[in-house]
Amino acid sequence: MTPALEPVCTLTIALTKPHEMGACGTGTRRIIPIKGGTVDGPRIKGRILDVGADWQTVLADGVAQLDARYAIETEDGAVIEVLSQGMRHMAPEVAARAAAGEDIPFTDYYMRTFVRLETGHASYDWVNRALFLAAGGKRGAVVELDIFQIG
Repeated sequence: MTPALEPVCTLTIALTKPHEMGACGTGTRRIIPIKGGTVDGPRIKGRILDVGADWQTVLADGVAQLDARYAIETEDGAVIEVLSQGMRHMAPEVAARAAAGEDIPFTDYYMRTFVRLETGHASYDWVNRALFLAAGGKRGAVVELDIFQIG
């Protein structure tokens, strides 16, 4: 059986300047603080709180391992923790265009994350019993992610 993907929301995540850690044992490390953003969709609406960060490791082959933890506050006051782990990679010529500041269409590279959501709010208890997948990309200091529940 092939699982269905059900749209949940779109996250527009505002980032601040990365804290570069440099080359470490596993790759080049950076911490990118999350300063806020919006959440809009058929099942969750609200804002991204000014907490959390994406702890990235960029491997020698250019693959970025993504490991983000942050929180959503819904319009009705629920706080939902977001745990997002995945990867981003692009062809060298696309990476050069991105480094030059060009706005790269999301279809020109791969960025996917596995997402876990958790809350104690009764209205959103369903997120505690589901798995989610996100697809999207980065535009300047903003990441856009479409979140889907895996059915």
